[in-house]
Amino acid sequence: MSRFLFVVPPLAGHVNPAAAVAAELGGRGHEVAWAGQPAVLAGLVAPGSPVFPCAGAPALDDRPRDLRGVAALKFLWDDFFAPLAYAMAPGVTTAVMEFGPDLLVVDQQTVAGALVAERLGVPYVTSSTTSAELSGSLIGIPKVDLWLTDLLDGLRLRLGDPSARYDPRFSPRLTLVFSTGELAGPMAHGRGPVCFVGPALGSRADVGHFPWEWIDRDDSGRSLVLVSLGTANTTVGARFLAQCVHAVRARSRAMRAVVVDPGGLLGPPCHDEDVLVRPVVPQLDLLAHADAVVCHAGHNTVTEALWHGVPLVVAPIRDDQPVVAAQVTDAGAGVRVRFGRADARAVGSALDDVLGRPRFAAAARRIGHSFRAAGGAPAAAAHLEELADEEQENPWHGLQI
Repeated sequence: MSRFLFVVPPLAGHVNPAAAVAAELGGRGHEVAWAGQPAVLAGLVAPGSPVFPCAGAPALDDRPRDLRGVAALKFLWDDFFAPLAYAMAPGVTTAVMEFGPDLLVVDQQTVAGALVAERLGVPYVTSSTTSAELSGSLIGIPKVDLWLTDLLDGLRLRLGDPSARYDPRFSPRLTLVFSTGELAGPMAHGRGPVCFVGPALGSRADVGHFPWEWIDRDDSGRSLVLVSLGTANTTVGARFLAQCVHAVRARSRAMRAVVVDPGGLLGPPCHDEDVLVRPVVPQLDLLAHADAVVCHAGHNTVTEALWHGVPLVVAPIRDDQPVVAAQVTDAGAGVRVRFGRADARAVGSALDDVLGRPRFAAAARRIGHSFRAAGGAPAAAAHLEELADEEQENPWHGLQI
C-alpha cells in the first residue's frame, strides 16, 4: 500500500473534491494524511485522518468588495495565495518529513505543496478544482502573465528548487481536473499531462436539521430553484439574493426557491409557501430535487448541479467565476446575468429561459453523463495508485522541464 499526503488551502470548495478522493484511497487500504488548517479540515475530511497543521493567510472575506477582473486576480495572488504559500511551507515540510508520503496531492492554488515537494525531491500530482487555469482564459493578458510568472518565480526561489522550470500550478507528472471537456472546452498548451476525472462527490458534513417536509409537501408541480453564492461570498450578496427572492415571488405560481444565506443577509432563517431561507443546506441531496440553480458560477456548485442534470443561471462575481460562467453558457447549460446589476426582472427572465426551454436541461444532462463516464473519485484514486506504484519502482528525484 502507498502513502498519500493531501495539501489543501482553507477553502471548503477546494477540500471537498480532495476529501472524496482521499476517502476512496483510504477505502482501498492506503494511508492518507493532510497538510492544512485543522479548524477548516474538521468535518470535511474523514474522522481520525492525520492532519499536519499549517499556518494560514487572511480570510478571503477580508478583501475589498469592489475588486473585479485583473484587480481581483492580483489581490487573490498578492494578498492570499502567495502569503498562504509562505505560511504553509514549514507545516508542509514537517508533514513530508514525518509522514514520508510516496506521493503528494497538491491543490492547484496551494503552491507551497508543489514547491516543497520539488525541493525535497518528492513527486506530486496537482488537484485542479477548477478548470479555469487550464483554459488559459483566466489571465490571457501578456503583462498579467509576466506578473504572475515573476510572482511564482519569487515563491520558488524562497520555497522550492530555483533550477526548476515548469509552472508549479501544473505537476510535470499529472494534473487531475474535476471536470470534463464537455464543460471545460479546449485546453491551453503547456499544462503538462492532464486527466479529466469529472466531479468527485463524496459524503458531506451533516448540516443538522433541514425541513424536508417543506420540499415534499408542495404537490402543485411548481419548479424548485436553489439559490446559492457559495461560502466565500457571504458579505457581498445581500442585494443579489434579495432580487432572486423577488423574482421567485413574482412567479410563485410556477416556482419556489431554497435560498442559502450563510451570512444572514436576508435576516433570520425563515420560510413561507414560496421561499425557504437557510444558512446552510444539504446541497448534494437538495440538487436531486432541484429544477434550476442560481449561483455565482463557483466551480463546485456548477459541477454538482450539472452532475444532477440541473441547468443554471450564473452570476459570476470574481476570480475564476467569469471563466466558469462562460463554460456553462458555451456548453448551452445555462444563462448568465450580471451580478452587480441584475434586478428581479433580469433574474426572473433568466429563470424563465432555463426552466422553459428544454435545450438547457438537455445540455445539463449531457454534461452530467460525461461526468459519470469520467469516473470521479474512483478514477482519480486509480490514477494516483498507478503513479505511486511507478514511483516505488522508479524513484523520482526532481523532474526538470
